[in-house]
Amino acid sequence: MERERTVPVPTRRRLLQGAALATVPYALLSGTQAAARPAVVDHPSAEWQPASSSNYTRSSRPTSYPVDHVVVHVTQETYADTLSIFQNPQKQVSAHYVVRSSDGHVAQCVREADVAWHAGNWDYNTRSIGIEHEGWVDRPEYFTTALYEQSARLTAAICTRYGIPKDRNHIIAHHEVPGSDHTDPGPLWDWTRYIRLVNLV
Repeated sequence: MERERTVPVPTRRRLLQGAALATVPYALLSGTQAAARPAVVDHPSAEWQPASSSNYTRSSRPTSYPVDHVVVHVTQETYADTLSIFQNPQKQVSAHYVVRSSDGHVAQCVREADVAWHAGNWDYNTRSIGIEHEGWVDRPEYFTTALYEQSARLTAAICTRYGIPKDRNHIIAHHEVPGSDHTDPGPLWDWTRYIRLVNLV
């Protein structure tokens, strides 16, 4: 039979000490990872919103595969729903980046060194960076100035990092990937404007 334990009665002072301790961030108490954790984003203004590790292939690009294309996508979902899909291990899909329509905010979901599953073609997945844009192919109101400008900055930076020419032969639509059954970014995407912005940055 277990011995009966005496439970100390909490005093007001002990309760206040516990409450104060509860407000201290865990990182300060543990003295471990949070302070020393390196930044994980490849694009400085991006927010890290990691995809499930079940939805991409770890790699060491450009050592393992050359990176020579940027693939432009349109989500056919909201920004938030797209991030949720990438974080769902059963979906088997991801892109490196997602650009929000309203303000051009950029989320990075997969490191550029890794292979995102976005193009529907393994060869193109290994050689490209995939950028999803919040919106629908038949709803031009989602293709805002902020979305075009921030996406163009992102694409220009990627092209500079990997020596990719800033032209339509190397910055391509999802529907231009061989074997693709997708239509995005669709006929309402303004390629002339986009490539001009990429080259102005």
